Amino acid sequence: MKFVRFMSRLYRRYRHPTASILAVFLLFACLFRVSAASVSSGSDEGDWLVYRLSAEPATLNPITATDVYEATVNSFIYESLLERDNRTLELVPLLAESWEVSPDRMSYIFTLRPGLTWQDGRSLTSRDVVFTFGLMNDPSVDAPHLKSYFRDLVEVEALDERTIRFYFSTPYFNSLGMVGGVKILPEHVFRGGDFNSLPAVRQPLGSGPFRFIRWDTGRQIVLDRNDRYWRGKPHLRRIVFKIIANETVALQVLKKGELDYMELSPMQWVRQTGSLNFKKNFGKYDYYSPSYSFIGWNNRKIYFSDRRVRRAMTMLLDRDSILKNLRYGLGRIVTGDFFHMSGGYNREVEPWPYDPSGAASLLDEAGWRDSDGDGVRDREGIAFRFELTIPADALFAEQVATILQENLRKVGVEMTIRPREWALFTRILDDRVFEAVIMAWNLPVEADPFQVWHSSQTDKGSNFVGFVHAEADRIIEEARTTFDRSRRIFLYRRFHRILHEEQPYTFLFSNKTLVALAKRFHNVAIYPLGLNPKDWYVPDDLQKYQ
Repeated sequence: MKFVRFMSRLYRRYRHPTASILAVFLLFACLFRVSAASVSSGSDEGDWLVYRLSAEPATLNPITATDVYEATVNSFIYESLLERDNRTLELVPLLAESWEVSPDRMSYIFTLRPGLTWQDGRSLTSRDVVFTFGLMNDPSVDAPHLKSYFRDLVEVEALDERTIRFYFSTPYFNSLGMVGGVKILPEHVFRGGDFNSLPAVRQPLGSGPFRFIRWDTGRQIVLDRNDRYWRGKPHLRRIVFKIIANETVALQVLKKGELDYMELSPMQWVRQTGSLNFKKNFGKYDYYSPSYSFIGWNNRKIYFSDRRVRRAMTMLLDRDSILKNLRYGLGRIVTGDFFHMSGGYNREVEPWPYDPSGAASLLDEAGWRDSDGDGVRDREGIAFRFELTIPADALFAEQVATILQENLRKVGVEMTIRPREWALFTRILDDRVFEAVIMAWNLPVEADPFQVWHSSQTDKGSNFVGFVHAEADRIIEEARTTFDRSRRIFLYRRFHRILHEEQPYTFLFSNKTLVALAKRFHNVAIYPLGLNPKDWYVPDDLQKYQ
């Protein structure tokens, strides 16, 4: 599946449903894991990392959180039973020191490390794990994106203070990864009251290497290192997440030295960060991360209920030209739901071409014609006028939308572009009150399209566009219980073909992540899933903040 809602690489990106839980596996969860290198030996300690967030998190509750901003902050505060090794991407111990899997793959036993504590000094025990997973069956907990992966979880049992057994009614190929990836919560903090709006939503307390200090709404979120962290205190003393929505303003702040880290737009990467002074102070890093952008068509709406119309929408967008001229070739066109470097991605599927005349013919076939001569196509008395919702301050999304708007106008379709602030944007998605939307998904290490594409997820899950397809459902369900990876890849490639034929999304690009980082940070490496700030340190003579 995917995991992790929105980021601001292209514009903002939703985090693929499985996001919440798999946040650990999703991009940021995977990027921000602690490694042995992050444990300080007593030298080169100190300094701050000032990190740009392009939107403000709605919550810091890791169970209900669904976007990449929330996942980024939470990855420093909370931890899971397992994590993925930065280099191999294999599951390795984190809070759990070991685990056992039954031969039928329906029972999992985890043993916690001895001496674990929360950031307030209280012991972390199996009771906290049982409490956390008990939330999956609580109808009052607003986490549909996460619950869909635990619908076959029958029982979670504490065998003693350090041992927990999980029982599933059905084997699932990614049960270990899903259980291992959920952020564990302190029962004494989250027990009682409305779980979705407890004070811990804005004042989190976890077991991780950094502890929450304050949240200045609209400005910043501040974390300090946890000097009692069970793996040893981190090198960096403080992390400041500055909330700066506008990318032009953010670059100005970076150049003034008031930011250390930000993702760059292609324009900024190519044309605005090449001066000698910039190169002196900042390093630039580029890599592909598991993600893709898309235009989602609400299949419930009369305009987009016919796949011929959805294909026409795709054929009215010159993706080759956009990639070349707006993204300077820093990415690639994609045709399906899986990371283009993964086995599930079907490389035999070719993108639908830019073909305005072919698109017009498809609209004619679907019954959308200009019957009254007013220049706008109509059907059954309804004019083809719709609204495309995009995140505010998302320049690339606005550029794509403007190009599409003009191309649609030429074939008799009127589209209004509607920018929305992030909080409202996500609410519109959750409430399904949109006609079309531009966004992006971050993808998990282990793909499972259930949360985003299964028909059961159209109301409360991440199937925002209301895609319903019987064969796709059957493939998704079979793949979940298929432990033979080659068979699962075969199924996913067929699923990819179905998405291409149906076009519930116009799949856009897998973009390169483009990052600027102050050069005073050392031990910076690009791993298969990107950068890991928890590895970084600043030598004593280069430290800026005391």
